[in-house]
Amino acid sequence: MGKSKKGKTRKGAGDPVYQTTSLSEQILENKSVRESQRNKIRKRQDDDETYVDEKLSRKILDQARQQQEELEVDCGITTSRKKTTSLGQSTGSDEEEEFNEDDDEYYEEVVEIDEDDEKALENFMNKSAPATRTLADIIMEKLTEKKTEVASQMSDMTAGVIDLDPRVIEVYKGVGQILSRYRSGKLPKAFKIVPSLQSWEQVLYLTEPERWTAAAMYQATRIFSSNLNAKMAQRFFNLVLLPRVRDDIAEYKRLNFHLYMALKKSLFKPAAFFKGILLPLCECGTCTLREATVVGSIVSKCSIPVLHSSAALLKISEMDYTGANSIFLKLLLDKKYALPYRVIDAVVYHFLRFVNDKRVLPVLWHQSLLTFVQRYKEDISSEQKEALMELLRAHPHETITPEVRRELMHSKCRDAEDMVTEA
Repeated sequence: MGKSKKGKTRKGAGDPVYQTTSLSEQILENKSVRESQRNKIRKRQDDDETYVDEKLSRKILDQARQQQEELEVDCGITTSRKKTTSLGQSTGSDEEEEFNEDDDEYYEEVVEIDEDDEKALENFMNKSAPATRTLADIIMEKLTEKKTEVASQMSDMTAGVIDLDPRVIEVYKGVGQILSRYRSGKLPKAFKIVPSLQSWEQVLYLTEPERWTAAAMYQATRIFSSNLNAKMAQRFFNLVLLPRVRDDIAEYKRLNFHLYMALKKSLFKPAAFFKGILLPLCECGTCTLREATVVGSIVSKCSIPVLHSSAALLKISEMDYTGANSIFLKLLLDKKYALPYRVIDAVVYHFLRFVNDKRVLPVLWHQSLLTFVQRYKEDISSEQKEALMELLRAHPHETITPEVRRELMHSKCRDAEDMVTEA
């Protein structure tokens, strides 16, 4: 309640009479507060305003959120931050992503498989595969092959590129020591120019990639995938990244977070990823289910162009069967691409090869067959459907086979649709 004031009123021409009136009563009676006669004119009319509808707003926000998440992951914001120490001197204003000094974060994918299924998968492993070699052995062998090829085909003037200056060797051996202790910060300037060198493989070998930290491997993958063409990036993925990933999974039974992000970064060049990582895993015949599951999680989470996925499906379907093949087939089929008939036919023939196989097929094989039938049951011909029904009689599974049979029986064939169109 405001303080009481004396209001002054007149009853004519006589003496003034004073009375006590509260402020609230004066406001209500409009005696003390008067409305302004000024009208404020809006220069911008409401009719001229344009709005973004709800659907478009949601798309914009989702895209912004996705970009922000990718930026946070690339910059290491999602991990707990500590005081970082920059290793290696670099000039210029370019910035590098920084990761936590703690290099013990792991990405672990749960692999559930019973003993019977594991024994069944062992029957499809390549027992004649060569023993596992170290990363240095693989790189040295490849470099020796290339050196012999260059020496036989190129002139003596070009062969001088292979022989490096002793000062260059000393510099990159020092870079290798920095990368063996790297946790975060900027990389040496000498390492960033490696992709632009003609003999980049030999220079890279001087840095001893098998001794790099996981954080250094991630940064190297970023640099090489961005600055090399698909063919050269494929060689880096196959000779450096893939052996390191397999060694880490074999030793720790899980994958370091930085190496997992390096795999994810390698998918920015899909052709190099498939030819340098995924297909070699399927061809080696020694890929474990844990390795296939970790690499497969990258395939399932990331967007891949249909052209590259179709080529990978076609290639995997023509390979000798392993348990890893079923995992990759199932994950690629689950992306629900509009596949060409040639790829679908190749997948059908992949399964039909097991009609006369007397070995016990693992559950993964039945699961991949079920996924294929669920996604592309109407894209197969009537002859292929009959052949698949015969396959189910040869290799039944108590729970999965009835589902596959039900999907086939209640589906239309592609040749039946063609006959209706022609009629």
